[in-house]
Amino acid sequence: MSVYSDSSSQLERRPAGTLRADDTGRRVLLRAWVHRRRDLGGLLFLDLRDRSGIAQAVVYPEDAAEVYETLEAVRPEWVVEVEGEVVERESKNPDLATGFVEVRVERAQVLAVSDTPPIQVEGQVDAAEELRLKHRYLELRRPELQENFLLRDKVTLAVRNYLHENGFVDLETPILTRSTPEGARDYLVPSRVHRGQFYALPQSPQIFKQILMVAGFERYYQIARCFRDEDLRAERQPEFTQIDLEMSFVSEQDVQSLTEGLLAAVMPLAGIDVELPLPRMTWRDAMARYGSDKPDLRFGCEIVDLSEILGSSGFRGFQAAVGSGGVIRGFAVPAATAAGPTGASRASRKQVDGWVEVARRYGAAGALTLRHRDGELQFQVKNTLTEHDMRAAADALGLEEDGLALIVAGDPMTTAKALGALRLQLAEDFGLIPEDRHAFLWVTEFPLVEWDEEEGRWFAMNHPFTAPDPRDLDLLDTAPQEVRSRGYDVIMDGVELGGGSIRIHTPDLQQRAFELLGIDAEEARSRFGFLLDALRYGAPPHGGIALGLDRMIMLMAGTPSIRDVILFPKTARATCLMTEAPSPVEAKQLEELGLQVVSRDESPADGSSDEG
Repeated sequence: MSVYSDSSSQLERRPAGTLRADDTGRRVLLRAWVHRRRDLGGLLFLDLRDRSGIAQAVVYPEDAAEVYETLEAVRPEWVVEVEGEVVERESKNPDLATGFVEVRVERAQVLAVSDTPPIQVEGQVDAAEELRLKHRYLELRRPELQENFLLRDKVTLAVRNYLHENGFVDLETPILTRSTPEGARDYLVPSRVHRGQFYALPQSPQIFKQILMVAGFERYYQIARCFRDEDLRAERQPEFTQIDLEMSFVSEQDVQSLTEGLLAAVMPLAGIDVELPLPRMTWRDAMARYGSDKPDLRFGCEIVDLSEILGSSGFRGFQAAVGSGGVIRGFAVPAATAAGPTGASRASRKQVDGWVEVARRYGAAGALTLRHRDGELQFQVKNTLTEHDMRAAADALGLEEDGLALIVAGDPMTTAKALGALRLQLAEDFGLIPEDRHAFLWVTEFPLVEWDEEEGRWFAMNHPFTAPDPRDLDLLDTAPQEVRSRGYDVIMDGVELGGGSIRIHTPDLQQRAFELLGIDAEEARSRFGFLLDALRYGAPPHGGIALGLDRMIMLMAGTPSIRDVILFPKTARATCLMTEAPSPVEAKQLEELGLQVVSRDESPADGSSDEG
């Protein structure tokens, strides 16, 4: 804290939000924005705001007519400097940290004037998102947004302290690197020196951190900027930040235990307790029980297999599903919900039609209801299920009086995904998620690969460097779809906080993995030769994880959008409205790079492609 002296007493430069009752009698200097102005006919009150909070300043004309004249002209968002004595407030505000005192102004100066802001800094924001992003510097003045970034600062400091205490070294990996397309699209950067060649911005420091393990650093971390040219969602941005770490000589349990300790260190900064150890659930169990590889465990509605109970029932749709190798599954919503006292069984036809559309979006034929209403069980397709069938299904589902169940039939994966989406939709519709509850877990044993029908080949479920489970090595060539990986994701409230794995650390196994993915030896050498070379020189067993810092802060702050925790976010079209990026560049710059901009519906004049 800076201290200034004058001839009469000590003058302290103080952040506005730090004034308290025990500061009464002190003379202070505040420099801040005018948050609110109230002129009570000769008595002027100013709420002054800075990063620390808000303090009230009061101006009495009889104290200093010149000061009153100076401050009478100010308006919200002007920047002022005031000096005066901290005194006890007559009308105290216990809801404000500084609400028991105020500054009686003796001297004042206007440091900067402000035009009328195009968006509100105080109160409810009613401006369009485009306008708020264009004037992001004004929106960032809002205390609720500033709190998000102050929380982010505390979290990153706690992360660094925790990892240093656990023997990690903070190392920076390159931003300009080689394009190794596998998954999301790279952002490419043309080289001026090497015309026709490009760098790529890193989607992850993955290969470099593995090479750091070969280099003998053993425990690395980085709060890393990453870039992916992909379609945006509420929790995604083209550039994002992750807590990236890698460890040598570790098992899955070692990485998970270290990560749990990290979460236990940072989550209390937002008042969130983490009970350790976190529960574990295999990928297969997660898909079967919750229809998602990132299940939200804050509420029940667990999915139940009804194939044996209803597969031979009178409903032909169920018979056909089971007869073709499919399944019948469903879940029940409890009778008592936040939707009202009538119970979930009273859901309207419009609601049911909406749920059917959700199921269809995920490839299912639809969804059917089983209700327990007025003491009776009612299946949506009347006269197709016997009372015995309905009772057996209701008992398996745990269907309560006034409760509702949704049932979907089809192939196992489609059914799982449809029910997973429906489970989340009904949780929202019926208010099933307690606001003050949080749930963490690990999802483990992901499939190593998944089949892509369009490409006609296997793709890595995580990335090509994830190690297969040693128990499944014999299946790599004969049944790759059955091979489990040594990958793991940590989940919070149905959102993937981060993912990691034990890596492949021998060149022979890495080459086998590439071949499974359709990457032959020549292509592997061209794209990943430096990694394969490194693995030949005594690579230790190693593994790690990357935690999405932006997502973590979003959940900790309780905000619905990741944009609220990124200082200057992009829009859904990956543009920055404030700086108007991306933007055209001068022809001279393109010429230096050997590039020519060609629209989608035209080609270069000579009909050939450009060098760049």
